[in-house]
Order: sequence, then C-alpha cells, then structure tokens
Amino acid sequence: MSAKFELIAPCFFGCEATANFELRRIGAENIRVSDGRLTFSGGPEMIAAANLNLRTVERVLLLLNTYPASTFDELFDGVYAIPWEEFLPADAAFPVTGSSLNSQLTSVPACQSIIKKAMVERLKDAYGLEQFPETGVKYQVRFSIFKDEAAICLDTSGEGLYKRGYRAVGVEAPLRETLAAALVTLSRYRGRDPFCDPFCGSGTIPIEAALIAKNRAPGLDRRFDAQRWEFLPGQVWMDAADEAQDKEFHGQYDIWGGDIDPRAVDIARDNARKAGVDDCIRFEVADAAKFHRDSQYGQLVTNPPYGERLLERQEAEELYRMLGKVWKTLPEGWRTLVLSSHTEFERAFGRPADKKRKLYNGMIKCDVFMYGNV
Repeated sequence: MSAKFELIAPCFFGCEATANFELRRIGAENIRVSDGRLTFSGGPEMIAAANLNLRTVERVLLLLNTYPASTFDELFDGVYAIPWEEFLPADAAFPVTGSSLNSQLTSVPACQSIIKKAMVERLKDAYGLEQFPETGVKYQVRFSIFKDEAAICLDTSGEGLYKRGYRAVGVEAPLRETLAAALVTLSRYRGRDPFCDPFCGSGTIPIEAALIAKNRAPGLDRRFDAQRWEFLPGQVWMDAADEAQDKEFHGQYDIWGGDIDPRAVDIARDNARKAGVDDCIRFEVADAAKFHRDSQYGQLVTNPPYGERLLERQEAEELYRMLGKVWKTLPEGWRTLVLSSHTEFERAFGRPADKKRKLYNGMIKCDVFMYGNV
C-alpha cells in the first residue's frame, strides 16, 4: 500500500482560509481549496497530525476513490474497485453514511445499500467468507455524490473534531468549537494582547483563544477512530502527540470572558478546567454594557445573541446599539470581531464594518463584522 494518502478536511463555509493556514503549518502537501473543504496529501503521520492539530475543520477523511456515478451500476463498480481488503480486516464494522446533492442518484438510503453491497462482494472475494460479523473495530465509510461525481472515504476522526472533550454541558445556542477557533484566528490573536469576550456563554471563544495562545493541540484530550486501524502504525499517534506537546507555550495570558448569566459563567469555568486552560482565563459575571479596557491594544471577539424571532430581533438590535457604544470607548489599537446573522447589525451598531466575512454557524448564515486594524 502506498505510504501517501489523499485526504479531505471538510470545514464550515467561510473557514477555508483559516483551515488552509493550519494545514500549511503542519506540513500538508498538495493543498487544494474548494467551498467547504480542503483536499491534501500525506502519509500516516499526516493523518495523526491533522486530527490532533487542526482547529477549524470538522473531520479528516481518507479518500479512497472518486469517479462519475449517475447510475447504481456505476456507483457499485466504483466501490467494488477499491481494495477494501487492504484497509479492513475480516471482522471490521463498516457502517455507511453520506449525502447526495444535484445528482441522478437522489435516494441516500439506496446509495448506502449499494455501497454496502459492493463492499461485501469485494470482501467476500478477498477473504473467502460468505458473512461478515462486523464485531471488530469500526471503519466508518462516508460517501458524497455531488453533480453525479461520487467520493468514497473512510472517516479517520470518528466524532467531529469540534468535540474537543472539554464541553460536556453547554448553554442555549452554543457556538461550535471549530467556528470559535476560526473567529480567534481571524482576529490575529497570538497571546500577546488582552483578549475579551463580553458575551462568553459557556466560554467557547475564550477557551479556544487560550488553546491558540498556548499553542496547545486541540485533539490531545480525545481519541480518534483511526487510532485503532490495523493499517496505520500506532506509533504515529504517539509521535504526533509528543511533537504537539513539545511545541506548547507556557506563559502569562490576559484572557477574559464575561456573561450576565451566573450559570453560564459557572459552566464556562468548568469547561476551562476540563480544557486545562483555567489558569489563563478569568471568567466573571458581568454586564456587557459596562465593559471597558484601558490597554492600548487588544482583541474583542464575541458571538452575541442573534435574535431569530421578531421580538428577539428587536432586543438584539438594542444589544448591538449598546455594543456599538461600548466599542467607541475602546482605544484605537483594539480589533473587534462580532459574529451575527442579523442583516441590520451595522446600522444598529452605529458604524459600517471595516471588513466583513461570510461564515455559517451550522445552517445559520452569518457575517463576521470586523472593526479596527483587521
């Protein structure tokens, strides 16, 4: 088997540039960027490094085949052509999941069934067995069919990479960790200046800022499906973890999170403790309307309530007006990033953004409104 693999890292729309930056940092090769995903190549050590270190992608997929598939026969043949016996032992569990968009093959359950059947037929021929118990290690198969082009992958991550392991409990409408990390990266925060989130909720943005400041790999406290796969050397995971830990920084950081809800602040403190960064974040029960800082430089990065329903939208506009007044009190050296889906954010805030970037928070289309030297 070739030591080089073709890998795919799906990400939120709008996070492609930050994910590209991260991939370059860990030495990924042949990076290609498209909407909502990046393709790159590397050996087993890259699979481990990507899962451990990438902050803004959703998972790492091992691409096994991509080919035209407008009929079930074509879909079957492309799956059967993959040398599954080189990847899956005879007792492997191999569930199939996926999606189809703008294609002739519209039924996802039917596609799942065809892919499973093709895999079984190939494995029958390879192992000389009639049945497969699927009692062993899981090899999650993921497929996508887009404009009649099929991509068949193995999911090396297991649970999504946004599940860092520190957030067992959240508050209402939590921000996904990968998106929080993208916001921090867009603010160009590197740990030197004060970093503040006056609507911190369960603490996701300050915690991701602390992980970035410490250069701590976000996947160190969790496990990945591919760690149990026979065709990947177990040593690459230990080597990647050792390398990541060697690159950690140990300094003093001024990271602050405030929220008016005492319960949210308690949860934020607990999450920070689980993430191992409670020593460099200060969480306080605080009214955002009274936020003030005298330091000449800093980053204010926040995800205030969106206000999807009419009454909530009116309340959100009041909140944005208040935030605009607070922003005016900050010294000129501050960078401010606000994530919002509200189409009238700039009007309510009181000033057009210096720069805007479209992002998706799950299925919600948002903008990051950037103010200051961005």
